[in-house]
Amino acid sequence: MNERLSPWRLGATLYMPATRTDIADAVLHNKIDGLRSLVICLEDAVSDADIPLARRNLRQVLTHLAAAKKLQGNVNWPLVFVRPRDITMGAELAADWDLSGVDGLVLPKFTRHCLPVWWAMLKDSHLCMMPTLETEEVFDVVQMRELAAALANHPCRQRIIALRIGGNDLMNVVSLRRSREFTLYDGPMGYVIKMLVSVFATRDFALTAPVCEHIDDRKIMDRELALDMLHGLVGKTAIHPSQIGIIEAALMVSASDHADALRILNSSQAVFKSQGAMCEPATHRRWASAILARAQVYGIVSEKNQDALRLMTALTKS
Repeated sequence: MNERLSPWRLGATLYMPATRTDIADAVLHNKIDGLRSLVICLEDAVSDADIPLARRNLRQVLTHLAAAKKLQGNVNWPLVFVRPRDITMGAELAADWDLSGVDGLVLPKFTRHCLPVWWAMLKDSHLCMMPTLETEEVFDVVQMRELAAALANHPCRQRIIALRIGGNDLMNVVSLRRSREFTLYDGPMGYVIKMLVSVFATRDFALTAPVCEHIDDRKIMDRELALDMLHGLVGKTAIHPSQIGIIEAALMVSASDHADALRILNSSQAVFKSQGAMCEPATHRRWASAILARAQVYGIVSEKNQDALRLMTALTKS
């Protein structure tokens, strides 16, 4: 997988309904500040009645993107994915539509049993995959272990940029909606995210965080993003452009973490003290590599901004 398709380059992945008429403009002319990746959605973001309109609009968008890519390539574009409504629509898109201008598909309601069907339609294409974990099976650790093992040993492995955690669909499975007062981690999804990280990250799969649907509540967003980073998630779904900058800021690396990561990867000592904490390269090397990869994309928070961030975090917890 080339550097452009690194999971660290997803950042805030903005979902845009396929009914929108400004998608090609947003991609080709960088109309949305900070946008690194977007998903053109034909599933939850589009009503049944609007599917014909969404399909017509998507075809026009794909035509524009394909033509532009032939002329200029897509080096400076955001990563672009299409999320079909279901497997049937996915098969149609892969077989009959010009997807040369997009990077991949987001696979809805992904399970181990549908893996062979998705792979059969995508294996001969250039398209990468972002399976979405959002069905009842996700709550079952045994089924998630079986899925992780199946993906780890499958030829599709090199095409998977990241696995997306579908928070709202998973909450719907247990008849809940996220609270306005608490983060997603304070309810059942706290268990689910921890379990998915334990099962998939141990096999080197990247995971992205669910959307925070409370767009205007900065306190909840900041607290949740801090927990996303604590769990090693590589990006977060966004549903509004105003969330992009907030997510990008959370993905920046602290100066102290960056310094520790450099020392860990360059030290010949088995154990050493750094900034009041023990560093052990044998056990911290993978963390350090991830920190440097993240810093290369998102940058480093200055000490002044880091102190302000600590204060803001303390205030949001009070």
